This record gives sequence, structure tokens and C-alpha cells, in this order.
Amino acid sequence: MDSGKYVRYTPEQVETLERVYADCPKPTSSRRQQLLRECPILANIEARQIKVWFQNRRCRDKLRKESSRLESVNRKVSAMNKLLMEENERLQKQVSQLVHENAQVRQQLQNTSMANDASCESNVTTPQNPIRDASNPSGLLSIAEETLTEFLSKATGTAIEWVQMPGMKPGPDSVGIVAISHGCRGVAARACGLVNLEPTKVVEILKDRPSWFRDCRSLEVFTVLPGANGGTIELVYTQLYAPTTLVPARDFWTLRYTTIVEDGSLVVCERSLSGSGGGPSAASAQQFVRAEMLPSGYLVRPCDGGGSIVHIVDHLEFEAWNIPEVLRPLYESSRVVAQKMTTAALRHIRQIAQETSGEVVYALGRQPAVLRTFSQRLSRGFNDAISGFNDDGWSIMAGDGIEDVVVACNSTKKIRNVSNGVNAFEALGGTICAKASMLLQSVPPAILVRFLREHRSEWADYSMDAYLASAVKTSTCSFPGLRPMRFSGSQIIMPLAHTVENEEILEVVRLEGQPLSHDEVLLSRDIDMLQLCTGIDEKSVGSSFQLVFAPIDDFPDDAPLVSSGFRVIPLDMKTDVVSSGRTLDLASSLEVGSTAAQASGASPDDCNVRSVLTIAFQFPYELHLQDSVAAMARQYVRSIVSAVQRVSIAISPSQSGLNAGQRILSGLPEAATLARWICQSYHYHLGVELLTQSDVAGEALLKMLWHYQDAILCCSFKEVPVFTFANKAGLDMLETSLVALQDLTLDKIFDEPGRKALFSEISKLVEEGHVYLPSGVCMSGMGRHVSFDQAVAWKVLGEDSSVHCLALCFVNWSFV
Repeated sequence: MDSGKYVRYTPEQVETLERVYADCPKPTSSRRQQLLRECPILANIEARQIKVWFQNRRCRDKLRKESSRLESVNRKVSAMNKLLMEENERLQKQVSQLVHENAQVRQQLQNTSMANDASCESNVTTPQNPIRDASNPSGLLSIAEETLTEFLSKATGTAIEWVQMPGMKPGPDSVGIVAISHGCRGVAARACGLVNLEPTKVVEILKDRPSWFRDCRSLEVFTVLPGANGGTIELVYTQLYAPTTLVPARDFWTLRYTTIVEDGSLVVCERSLSGSGGGPSAASAQQFVRAEMLPSGYLVRPCDGGGSIVHIVDHLEFEAWNIPEVLRPLYESSRVVAQKMTTAALRHIRQIAQETSGEVVYALGRQPAVLRTFSQRLSRGFNDAISGFNDDGWSIMAGDGIEDVVVACNSTKKIRNVSNGVNAFEALGGTICAKASMLLQSVPPAILVRFLREHRSEWADYSMDAYLASAVKTSTCSFPGLRPMRFSGSQIIMPLAHTVENEEILEVVRLEGQPLSHDEVLLSRDIDMLQLCTGIDEKSVGSSFQLVFAPIDDFPDDAPLVSSGFRVIPLDMKTDVVSSGRTLDLASSLEVGSTAAQASGASPDDCNVRSVLTIAFQFPYELHLQDSVAAMARQYVRSIVSAVQRVSIAISPSQSGLNAGQRILSGLPEAATLARWICQSYHYHLGVELLTQSDVAGEALLKMLWHYQDAILCCSFKEVPVFTFANKAGLDMLETSLVALQDLTLDKIFDEPGRKALFSEISKLVEEGHVYLPSGVCMSGMGRHVSFDQAVAWKVLGEDSSVHCLALCFVNWSFV
């Protein structure tokens, strides 16, 4: 058959190809040949025509997805445009009204005496919003109505001077229109957006603050009274977690008013009250600093065609005078309020809307609500550990004379594994938490958290992870008799769920353990961690960046979670943007001067950013081992602090990229020399040039090799080949960095057919110096499958013609 002739496929052939496409949209040439051999129905089709069919099919799929995306964007743009037009019309009406009122006031001032002038002026002056007393129930309705009026003036008017929040430009894919206060008392933020939920459902979700506000420890309603228009008046006591161990937690005693306004919109507004009559006891609030909530709330308007337009205002006064000055931005920044509360509320209801519509697909067959519950439990457990409230059973243990790490004990916090029918630690002591906080300078928070997530071997101790996993799996603590193990350096990340804008990711991380001797091979085991990452996506704008994890066993819905992890909060509140193509620690090592900083994604502001890092690790313990576990926990957290300090120095934009590269490549020849050996050996064995320009040398040759389009890897020529170098494409393919590259071995990245193909060619490689490998699939350091059209392996020869290492080049690789 003429390969250039158009082929008309039968329905049976199309059905067969569609089944293959569903499993693998981009099959390799060997897979296509296998398909022709195994499917007689395709006997009259040539391999090239099968390749063209898959290309066309991918193109049609891409066009369909793009068309659907554009339709969705068009709907969002139209709705956003309508919202902006309504806001503009409302502001114009308000301006006209203010101009009219201003003219009336001027006329009154001209026709009255000085005494009447003063009286008139007092009538038009904006009240100072004093905290109202809730001791008189008869006055609650008037307080509620005043709160409603003041809230609406903030949500839809100009009672506060609003400015657009940096990094949150409105658009079809944005969470909404976000603004922060300028020059007002306290800190305030306002947001409005569109959600595909009915107003009553939106109000129900937003009133349940602990479900979406991760810093909310509890919300308790003490009194419920009827209000106007069928509304309700509630007296509410709210407790917030402390963001770090260096500041106390906050609480609020507020009046919350829910009602319907004239245009049919639902309103939930709230403000602080003085006193606590009928509310929280002094004992329950003694660990908190009372903060003030100025008129705030939610305005939810029904939208034509379904859905709701939501306006959110948060206006708070945190009373930051009693905390160190360097930490006051945690409570004195409107951006923090906007990011942690206002936009968090909008994101949550958008997430619920997408889950309800079926747009969100989750792994492991879990329902969205179940996975969301796991995220909340992980976050709540970590917050509990940081705050360490007395009424939860936490008490501070005696230190060792050095106050860098705080160790707390909770004898009431016992892990229960209901699925095993065993009450874990019922007869044991409870849980110990070791925590520490430190200030960081010139360390971009998103990059630090990404590094901690992707390179666990740089800071974690596998035996500690094994200790926690053992407690969860067997319901007993085996300390101090743990069998010595080591972390192989390989971790597989399996995504479970993520929020709409990828600002939060839930995943399972599998850590591969290795025994220290051949006699203990049967005792080696892997460890599964449930992990929550916040703020690592380069497009996310968040006030805190977190990595929280807990060992799990078989992933039951009632799995006990012992949360530990890291939290980084910027103090300067600059937008931390990370280039998606940045290699975390080494890309800059191949550039020079300011060009290196640009290539690595570092901005000038990164060199001045300040942040506070909080570390908290929890350990179950048996009663008779309490002191030993406490000492172990204290030393372990100290070792983590030291490791984080080393990592911070390595990834700081203020460090010279070239010096960082020299530190990482210690033990290897100069990078430029290695690049020359790689290119010369390729030409010697294969007879062709690896790079297009053969006359370059030194740094220029190194830069060309670094930016070469195909992945180039170097590994030691030993019994267990360990990777020692990779260019940028190689690091991207392996999803790693030069720091962690040496934790990967050659056999780890190939699947079983790939290993067989490689090992079968070893003798040819030794004799001839090079070998071609057929197309296949390999694995990245994160466990993702990578397909390639061809691979070439060759021996890299040094100055004395001795074999220095083995080089591999993967041609046309892509993630499957």
C-alpha cells in the first residue's frame, strides 16, 4: 500500500485504535509495531499510517479541549464583565449621591450659626465604630442593623479606600476581584467573585468558618435570637491558632447577623462586642489575646442564569502591640488577611462548586469530601502541635539548658487505629512534640518548601520516619530497638487531589527503604506518607507556605494522623514568583553574573525577603520511654534546623550560582573539562559531533551542553551506577536537581524491558565504546513515566584515555 495515500479506516479499525489511544495517546514505534502484529484487523495498514493516525487523533483531542477551554473562558469573561459593569454603575451612583449630599451640607453651613454648624458637622461625621456591649439584649437588634449598614458601605461603597491587591489581577481564571485597605484603622480586605452555587448554599458554607479557614480552631454559637426579615442574631466566640510558636493566639467575641436585604440578597455581617456576658469563660480564653473584628461579612446576590455573586469583607484589629516588632507584619498586613481569610473563602466555595458539578477528578476512588477531610485533619494536627493549648492536654517539658527547641508532652493525645480493632497507645503515654522557629533572610519561601518536598533525603532521617510508621502500623512504639535502615533516596509522589488554583496539593509519598546488610533484605520496607503542600505552585499567591505530612497505613478513612512539618511565612509580604522551568539549585551554576540570577528565576526582591520558619514534629511514646523519646525528638529537630540552614544558604539568590555549582560538583573535574570530555568521547565513538558548533570550548561549550535539547546524563562506571551529572533537560526529565542526583541509580530509572535492553548491550558497550538503545519508557525521580524515541550510551574518556564515566543521551523525551 502507498504510504502517502489517504486511508479510510473501517469502524472496527477505528474502535481498536481508540482503545489503544485511551491507554496511551503517544505510543512509541515499538508499541505501534506490536499493535500491528497483535491486531489482524490492522493488517492492511502500514506503520507510518498508524503513526499519522495517532498524530491526527492527538491534534483533534487538543483542538476539542482548546475549544472547550475557550468557551469556558468566554463565559467567565462575560460574567466578570457584567460584574465589573455593575460595580462601576454602583460607584457612579454613590459618587452622584455624595456630590448631592455635599452640596446640601454646604448650604446648611451657610444658613446656620456656628453652634448649629458644629451640630450639623457632628451629624455627618463618620462614627468611630466603638466596640458595643452585649450585656443589654434589647440593644442587640440596633447593633445588628448598624453593623449591616456599615458592612454594606464597605462591601459596595467607599467607606474604606480600597486598592487592588498586588499579584491578584482580575481575569477569567482568577479567584475574583481582590482589594486591600489603604490608610484605615486595622487591616481590611475585600473580594468579589462568581461561584456556581445558590446563595443559600454559599451562606451555609461561609458561616462554617472552621471548614475553610485553616487558622480557625473553633467557632461556638452561644446565643441565637430572631432578627428582622426572618433573620437571626447570634453571639459567637471564635478561636484562632497561632501562626508560629513566637506569637500568642487570637480570639473574637462577636455578634453575627444573618438577614435578607431589599433586593433579595443574603447578608451575613459580624462585629466585635465588649464583655463576654453569656459567652466564653475566662478560663477558656486565658491563652488568647482578644482581637477586634470591625464590621465585616458576606453579601451574596443571586446571579442571572444561576449561581451567585459573592462580596466578602474582612476588617480586623489584631492588637499587635504585644509581639516583637519584626513579627508584627503577621498581624499588621492587609495582604495577610486577604490571602488567609478573604480569598481562602472564595477559593473554598469555588472548589465546592467544581466538585458539585463533577469537574474535579480525584485519585484512589475517593470522594472529594473525604480527601478534603484528610487535608483538614493534617492541617489541624499541625496547628495543634504549633499552638500547644493547655486545654488540649499539652504541657511544656523541662529543657536541657538550651532554649532553641521547645518540647511539649500530651498524655491525652492517643492514636486510635479503629480499622485494626486496636486502641493504639491506650496503655501508652501519648504524644511528644518538638518545635522550633527561626527567622530566614533572603530565602524565597516557595523555593524552600519545594526543595524540602522534592529532596527529603537532604534533611530527613529514615529511621525517624520508620519509628512513626511502626507506631501507626503496629500500634506499638519500637524505640529504641529500631533495626538500622537507610533511605535509598528514591521517593514516589502519587497525587491525590489539588485545589482549583493548585495552591494546595494532597498526595501520598512512598519512601523506599534499604537494609544496611544483605542479611536484612527481607526486613526492608517502604513507608507511605500522606502529605499536604501549600504555596509551592509558581502561580499561587499565599501568605504561608507549608509542607505537612503524616505516616499512614493502607489509607483507611479513619487512619490516625500524627502531623509534622514546616511552615514558612513571609514577613515582607512580597509576591514570591518561581519560574516553572527553574532547576532548584543548579541552573544558575552554569551562568555568569546577573544572567545567572535571571535564569534561576530570582528577582532582586528575593535577596531582601524575610520570613519566619516554624518546624514541629510529633512522636508517639510509651510511658516508660517518655524521657528518651523527648531527648530523641529534641535532637532530631535540631538536626533538621541545621539541615534547613544549609539548604537555605544553597538556594538563597544572594549566593553566587557559580560557587554553588562548584560546591555541588565537588569530587568531579571542572564542569567545563567534563563537558569537553563528553563531547570529545561522543565524536570519538560515534564519528559525529554532539553539538552543532565543534570549535567552542571552555564556558561556552559548557553552556551549550547545559542548554542542549536532549537529556544528557552521566553516571559512574561501576557495579551500581550512580548519576553524577546532568544537563538542564536531564534534570527536568528526572525531576530532580544536581544536589539529589547522586541519590538516583541507573537501574532505578528504567522499567523492566529497559533494564533488560541495557544489560543485554553491556558487553557491546564495553567493547565498542557506545551502544544505541531502542525507544522505551523510563522513570523520573518522582515516579512519573517518561517516553523517549531513542537513547545513546557511550564511555566518557579522560585525558589519559581511561574511562571516567558513562554518558547517556535520551532523544525526544516526554512525560507520558
